[in-house]
Order: sequence, then structure tokens, then C-alpha cells
Amino acid sequence: MKNLFDLTGKVAIVTGASSGLGVDFARALANQGANIAIVARREEKLKEVQKEIEEIGVTCRYYVCDVMKTEQIKSAVEQVEKDFGRIDILVNNAGLGLVDKAEQTTDEMWRNMIDTNLNGVYFFAREVGKVMLKQKYGRIINIGSIHSTVSMKGMPVTAYCSTKGGVLMLTKSLATEWAKEGITVNAIGPGYFALGMAEGVVADPEFVKIIEFMCPMGRAGKSGDLDTTVVYLASEASRYITGQIITVDGGWTAL
Repeated sequence: MKNLFDLTGKVAIVTGASSGLGVDFARALANQGANIAIVARREEKLKEVQKEIEEIGVTCRYYVCDVMKTEQIKSAVEQVEKDFGRIDILVNNAGLGLVDKAEQTTDEMWRNMIDTNLNGVYFFAREVGKVMLKQKYGRIINIGSIHSTVSMKGMPVTAYCSTKGGVLMLTKSLATEWAKEGITVNAIGPGYFALGMAEGVVADPEFVKIIEFMCPMGRAGKSGDLDTTVVYLASEASRYITGQIITVDGGWTAL
């Protein structure tokens, strides 16, 4: 039987790939043979990740880009297409996790969250989508959250939930627009992971108690828990799936 998860020769962009889940996503796709374009703001961190990915035996190049700046997104996508010749996969992972009470959330905080978590996802999908439409092929994987579908009692996450809920509807709408163009658009909804921007929160002893109570598996997500999901959505195995979110949360949203 053909290996439907083989990504050999495919080109994948992973945003927010200088740390945390972005590194996991890049590594997982590279392990299946994909060549990787990693995108983030921190050049030194990107260089470290590039070295790690190249040791797997694939091509990896990095692109410094702030997803809040549309011109930088356009430039990065154009350069990736020029360097690799095509773009097959986009993992729209860059995100911001600011938390504050709704009545104390400043205009700047709200706009930064929207610009990073929603606008950045849209603009990256738009620019990569132009390339995929020419190819008549593509896999777009937006990174949502459990907060794409649920809020959280006692946790002031209104701004974050608003952006991640927007990511879910963006995913559904793009999927319907591009379904006949050979492009699938899906989302992953991670629970709380002990990686990246959530690492400090998850390490807090009081939050550990919340996770133990709210998550049926009784633990936070860890490195590798999302690997098979991102590979599945990037591969031919998921060719008839579009407009969906796969929640990976240890059962949190099953309650």
C-alpha cells in the first residue's frame, strides 16, 4: 500500500517556527520528507531551528517576518516560492497569548491579538493561497485552540477566544472557497501545552491543578503530541477533509 503520509519533495512553510509548537510542526513534517521554510521574527532562534531541521536530511531555509506586517508576509511568501519553486503546505502557527480581564484589556493589547492571531493567519493564507491556486494543490493548516470553540471559567481569555474563534470560521470559509481548487484548509485546536508561549502558564502549580481537574488525561500536552495530526492534515491521507478543526486536548472539550 502506498504511504499516504509521505511528504517527500513537498515544500512546507511553518510560521512562528522559532520556538514551541512551531518547531515541533517543522520537525514532524521534515521527518516525513518535506523541505521546510521556517518563518518568525527572531533570526538567531531561526538559525538554531534551521540547523536542527537540516540534520534530518531535508532542505530548510529561514525567513525573518513579522506576521503583523503585511508587506513582510508578501515578501516572505514571494521569496519562498522563488527559492523552492512551489509551496505545498502552510502551517499557520504564529500566535500571541496575552491574557487580561475584558474591562482591563487595552486597545493596544486587543489590536495586537487581532493582528497576530487572526489578521496574520488570514494574510499568510491569502498570499500562500495565490501560489496554491496556480498549482491547483495545497494544504493549509491553521492553528486554532480549544478556545476556538470554548471559553474557560475563571480565566480572562476573551480577546484570545475571539481571535481563535475567528481562526475557526476563517478556516471554514477559505475551505469552501478553495475546495474545488485542490486546496484543503483545516485547523488544529491544541489544548494547553508545556511549550512556547503557554509554558510558563502550564508550569504554574495552581494551573497544574486546573489541568488535572479539567483534562480527562490529567496532564498538559507535550512535545510530539501534535505530530501525527499535522502530518495527517498535510498529507494525501486527508485529501477529502476540509473546513474542519481537529482538537488535540487530552479530552478537555469532551466534558
